Amino acid sequence: MRLRKQQYTPPQLVALSQPIVARLRSRLAGARVVLAYYSLPDEVFTHTLLDELVADGKIVLLPKVIDDERMELRRYSGPRDLVEGTFGIMEPSGPPFPLSAHSPSIDVALIPGVAFDAQGRRLGRGRGYYDRFLRSLGVRPNLFGVCFDFQKVPAVPVDANDISVDVII
Repeated sequence: MRLRKQQYTPPQLVALSQPIVARLRSRLAGARVVLAYYSLPDEVFTHTLLDELVADGKIVLLPKVIDDERMELRRYSGPRDLVEGTFGIMEPSGPPFPLSAHSPSIDVALIPGVAFDAQGRRLGRGRGYYDRFLRSLGVRPNLFGVCFDFQKVPAVPVDANDISVDVII
């Protein structure tokens, strides 16, 4: 899959992202709190979408890696909040977002992946951050796997710790 991605230039991947992001926009209209990701160069481009969601008054949360096994969420309010974190990923610099009975629950989580199959199984980058984090949530949000069409494959290898997404966009 990495070789497939390398067949495209960054501008081509941004162009391929546009119809995917358009589908996401319509599906996120009713969401109040969105867990998203600030895309890496080889992922569906989310930067503009995140800014639009913030402008629409939505709470946008991005992951921040805090050690070899855990990530936490931080509120995103614009690119000025970002600093380069672990693995070269841009992460919000603010305080951790409280996930408790007194804070709003996540309505939708946008989950990146290396590959997805029709059953919603996801092949991540191999460290299990999303799977561990999603298991820790009290209320499971709607999980949207976000990928390019060429990342959809017949079958993805899984183990007992893997969490499938509800829909692939």
